[in-house]
Amino acid sequence: MNRENNKIIEVKNLTKKFNGLTAVNNISFSVKKGEIFAFLGPNGAGKTTTIKMLTTLLKPTSGKLFLNNFDVSKEKDEVRKSFGIVFQDPSLDDELTAYENLEFHGILYNVEAKLRKERIEQLLKFVGLWDRKDDLVKKYSGGMKRRLEIARGLVHHPKILFLDEPTLGLDPQTRKNIWDYIVKLNKEEQMTIFFTTHYIGEAERVADIVAVIDHGKILKQETPAKLKKETKTRTLEDAFLKLTGKQIREEEASSMDTLRMGRRMWRR
Repeated sequence: MNRENNKIIEVKNLTKKFNGLTAVNNISFSVKKGEIFAFLGPNGAGKTTTIKMLTTLLKPTSGKLFLNNFDVSKEKDEVRKSFGIVFQDPSLDDELTAYENLEFHGILYNVEAKLRKERIEQLLKFVGLWDRKDDLVKKYSGGMKRRLEIARGLVHHPKILFLDEPTLGLDPQTRKNIWDYIVKLNKEEQMTIFFTTHYIGEAERVADIVAVIDHGKILKQETPAKLKKETKTRTLEDAFLKLTGKQIREEEASSMDTLRMGRRMWRR
């Protein structure tokens, strides 16, 4: 397929400055429809800031962003309908059931009642939670909550799913199950997946394309195999460290701040 005519995410000369600090420095990249795209970078590299701009949470200082052929700066409502997002921190209502969490999300996105009912049943079965649909979320394990958050992000049938550290803090078995669901989703619905992870081995196993960002600039964007070949390394983690160095970085802005911003954006 012609990549130039098949872009679902396009970023052109994107820059974001905070009080004189350049968090994202004139980056350009694109993501093809149906790709699983991994966005990797050390703490403070600019990946969270970029995702916030892509999902309308932050306004760029300069540059252009397009999602699903909509201008992120000018067509925010259409852009928001085009993506689902799973934040790093839990954002479910623990005092509601699984079904009620998905129903509320569907209402928020104006999904018609009959379609909403069908979609919720389909998704809860897809993530293996249909038999627990009437249980309060506070009774769920961490892995079950993650699966429910993924299902919730899909109720309005988005073209793109953003995942911010989707398996952080989960045990290896649960991480594998989560990625099995995500890969299945990508294959069955041709959904574009854009994710960040601290488990670089996950990106090596599932990503079609990996973009490495550091100090606000994209250093490389390639398939995992080509990244390893070009850096003459055996694993993607080794390639990542060769590109970004081994120095420990300061933490990025808290993910809880991202969660609060995500909740506020729907009230605008």
